[in-house]
Amino acid sequence: MSKTSINRDEALKLIKENVSNEKLIKHMLSVEAIMKSLAKKLGEDEELWGLVGLLHDVDYERTKNEFSKHGLISAEMLKDKLPSEALDAIRAHNEMTGFKCDSKLSNALIASDQLSGLIIATALVMPNKKLSEVKVRSVIKKFKQKDFARNVRRDKILACEKLGLSLEEFVDIGLRALQEISDELGL
Repeated sequence: MSKTSINRDEALKLIKENVSNEKLIKHMLSVEAIMKSLAKKLGEDEELWGLVGLLHDVDYERTKNEFSKHGLISAEMLKDKLPSEALDAIRAHNEMTGFKCDSKLSNALIASDQLSGLIIATALVMPNKKLSEVKVRSVIKKFKQKDFARNVRRDKILACEKLGLSLEEFVDIGLRALQEISDELGL
């Protein structure tokens, strides 16, 4: 696999140039944190996995009215900065692109993208709206409530099983990752 030619600071600069929505930026930081923790657990490249999580929605504001292009434009923007495996994962995280990829990295991104939303939504219904209040069992309970965080695709979260992780293990990894950056997220 080829190396990345972008570092985190350059990635953040690219995000600042292309993303103005603060919630979206926090989402991207959340997915980055989960991806890095997953990479560590699975013995993968933490820097690369983190960058994929951080940059996966860099085109979102540009493509929100043409959602079938979301991920494709990001991959184009990053073509000289990330290896092809990373670009494929970014293309595939939006099923509307029609791009299929079943790599570890791709499954990790798909699952982490959705899990971040479920964990954040769970934190927001806690008494003090803090990630420190969230427990794995709370997230699992909310996972089972189909009317909670309706936009979160539970089937996509279950891509964690393709990584050899149970839902509980994955939620634990994701929750700890987000708790570590709770100040950055304001939660």
